[in-house]
Amino acid sequence: MTEGKIVEWLKQPGDRVERGESVLVVESDKADMDVESFEAGFLGAVLLPAGGTAPVGETIGLVVQTQAEVLELQAKGQTSEPPPTPAPAPPATPAPIATPTPAPVATPAPVSSNRVVASPRARKLAQQLGVKLEGLMGSGPHGRLVAADVEKAAGKSPAQAAIPVAAISVAAISVAAPVVLAQPGEIKAFSTLQQAVNRNMLASLNTPSFRVGYTIGTTKLDSFYKQVKPKGVTMTALLAKAVALTLVRHPLINAAYSDAGISFPNAINVAVAVAMEGGGLLTPVLAQADRTDLYSLSRNWADLVARARTKQLKPEEYNSGTFTLSNLGMFGVDRFDAILPPGTGAILAVGASKPVVVANPDGSIAVKSQMQVNLTADHRVIYGADAAAFLKDLALLIENEPENLALF
Repeated sequence: MTEGKIVEWLKQPGDRVERGESVLVVESDKADMDVESFEAGFLGAVLLPAGGTAPVGETIGLVVQTQAEVLELQAKGQTSEPPPTPAPAPPATPAPIATPTPAPVATPAPVSSNRVVASPRARKLAQQLGVKLEGLMGSGPHGRLVAADVEKAAGKSPAQAAIPVAAISVAAISVAAPVVLAQPGEIKAFSTLQQAVNRNMLASLNTPSFRVGYTIGTTKLDSFYKQVKPKGVTMTALLAKAVALTLVRHPLINAAYSDAGISFPNAINVAVAVAMEGGGLLTPVLAQADRTDLYSLSRNWADLVARARTKQLKPEEYNSGTFTLSNLGMFGVDRFDAILPPGTGAILAVGASKPVVVANPDGSIAVKSQMQVNLTADHRVIYGADAAAFLKDLALLIENEPENLALF
C-alpha cells in the first residue's frame, strides 16, 4: 500500500478521541480499514476530507490535547463550509509538527449522539432496501454498521439482499437488460482495487510462465458434492481441499521464486479469486487448507467471501496465498488461462464440469462428466514434468477418491 483514499471520518472536529479509538476509514488497495488514534485528546482539524487521497505518511488530521486548542484552531480562520470536493490543502507556512497551521475546515456543529457510523456499502444497500440506519446495532469494528447488519434488518439473506427487486424481475426473462457501468464516451477512473490489480498484472509480465492443460473426469466428484452440499459444503471448498492435498505431495508447485533461490512456504494457503462489485478482484485465502477439515473450510470460505465483498478482510487474509485457484466453471466457461499472481509459483484455472461423449478403454462409447483445468506456472521454479505430475495426481484424487476429501 502506497496511498489511501479517505472513505469516511468517524469523528468530527471537536469530538473526543481515545487512544486506540477508530477515527476514520481508509480505502487501501483491497480493503477498507479503520485508522486508530495514537493519542487521546480531541480531533482538532480535518486536513483531508472524505473522498481525498494521500500517500502513506502524509498528515491528514490533527489531534490536540484540550478543547481550548480546538477553539484556537477554529479561530485561525475557518468559518465557511468547505467546497463539495475539496483538495488537500498544505499548511500556509512551515511550522513545527506540534502546532501546524491547519487547512480550512468548517466550524463544528454540535455532534448528535445518534450519529450513524456505517460502511459505504451498508449505506448503499440500506438505500436500495429502504432500511433506516438509525437505531440499528452494528457488528463491525467499534459498532460500525456493515452490509450484513442491513441485510438482517431487511429480513433478507445475503444472497437475496445482494439482488435488488428490479434485478430479480429481470432475471426471470431470457435476455437480461445491459448493466450501465458508464455513459457512452465517458472515461471512468480506476478504483484503488483496480489500480492494484493493474500493477500486479504488469508485474506478472516479467515472469517467464507456461501453461499445461488436463482433462479431469468429475462423475464421482459431482455425486459426492450432491451428498455434502446439504451440509454446507461448497464446490470451491471441495476443489481447494483437493488442490491442497495434492500440493502436499508436490511441494514444488506450492513454492515461489526468490532472488536467493526457490522459496518453500511453511504452509499450504490456497487463495481463490473472487470478482468484486464495481470491478477488480480479491483472492481470499483459505489458510492451511490441507490441515483444515472440509466442513470448516466451507464455513471459513463463506465468511471470507462475505467480508471480502464488504471490504473487511485483514491484509493477511488476502495476501498470504501460496497457490491460487480461479474457478470460472460456475459461469459455464469451458476453459481459460489464468495470469500468474506475483509472488507465487502457480495458479490453476478450472472450467465447468459438463457431460461429454468419451470412448472407454474397451472401445465402447459412454457419456461422462469432465472438466478442463489449466495450470499456469513460473518456469524459473516449475518445469513441465512437475506440472504434469501434479495435474495427474489431482485428477486421480478427484476421479477415484473424492470422498477422501472429507477424511483429512
